[in-house]
Amino acid sequence: MTAITFDTLKFEETLKAAGFDEPQAKGMAAAIQEVQKANLEALVTEAKLEKELAPIRTDLAVIKWMLALIIIVTVLPALKTLLG
Repeated sequence: MTAITFDTLKFEETLKAAGFDEPQAKGMAAAIQEVQKANLEALVTEAKLEKELAPIRTDLAVIKWMLALIIIVTVLPALKTLLG
């Protein structure tokens, strides 16, 4: 899992400088850290995305070949007739 650093000490110091008392600053830092952790777990990683997209890519490749075959089977005889 990807880690995102959050400097809680710096955040607390910033809040204290803005007028928050220490328990409020620590509570805010803990709450934000918890929300970040929850959001991080919901993120889609590149590996997860590739795993989910693999079957779709395979299906698209098959569809492309089928479409090419259909075009060849229908267009070539029509061209032979027109040019023939």
